[in-house]
Amino acid sequence: MYYCYILYSAKLDKYYIGSTSDIEGRLSRHNSSGKGFTSTGKPWVLKYFEKYPEKSQAIKREYELKRWKDRIFLEALITKGSGHPG
Repeated sequence: MYYCYILYSAKLDKYYIGSTSDIEGRLSRHNSSGKGFTSTGKPWVLKYFEKYPEKSQAIKREYELKRWKDRIFLEALITKGSGHPG
């Protein structure tokens, strides 16, 4: 199973979109890494995810969401979404 996910950083007030096959492990790495964009926004919180059977589908959805330039669309997806973790 593969996932497209959205993380949120209250520190930066920003969202991060990615894809992975290990959602818990990936979140842990985002919150423990000392380099890259996500290192400045810790702690990151998982706000939303979608499951896909194929890696290519998760990556396609990741790029689709990244093209949404207005955060209002992401926030609507998070509020409505079936993959919302809680």
